[in-house]
Amino acid sequence: MSLLLKSYFLPHTLFMDTFLTIKEPSEGEYKEKGSKFLAFAFQVRTEDEIKERLEELRKKYYDARHHCYAYQLGQNGELWRANDDGEPNHSAGTPILNQIKSFNLTDVLVVVIRYFGGTKLGVSGLINAYKTSTHEALENAEIEQKIITKTVSFSFDYLGMNDVMKLIKDYNLEIINQEFTNTCQMKLSLRLAILEEVEAKLNNIKEVKMD
Repeated sequence: MSLLLKSYFLPHTLFMDTFLTIKEPSEGEYKEKGSKFLAFAFQVRTEDEIKERLEELRKKYYDARHHCYAYQLGQNGELWRANDDGEPNHSAGTPILNQIKSFNLTDVLVVVIRYFGGTKLGVSGLINAYKTSTHEALENAEIEQKIITKTVSFSFDYLGMNDVMKLIKDYNLEIINQEFTNTCQMKLSLRLAILEEVEAKLNNIKEVKMD
């Protein structure tokens, strides 16, 4: 379950079990004194996926001077990295990462590829170029709010059917799977924000047995 939001409608507050990422790859571009900065943003979930994306871009843009990047992973952005790829320290990777943070995104990789135009931009010029190209790529992205869920499995006698179905209706829960034989088997998808509350209510239904 997800909610799609344009970047200019970014919410200022997220629930404890939600995070923002980008739905599809997006791009941005910035030019300064002959240098061209191509920014590519991707939704990623693992470091292995990040390595694959980087390798794809290095093969496609093999003649570029720099492939600078930053990423942030995890619901709270707890895993991150910024890489300057030969540019002066903190002139490329850090401004890329700061843009990811300013958009309040995670599970996102941004790679900015630079074609050198022959004129040095200086550290401040580089910071602005990497910041601006990244901002454009993320501004062009469709922002997706994701909800973190957990699957809960349980069984119950038919006498508990009305109580279970009322609970599902009251909380608008998603049924992933259900089987009705001698007993009822059910799997529900619960968002983390209500996980403990719903589990407690299930446990209070005497016919329910949690797996």
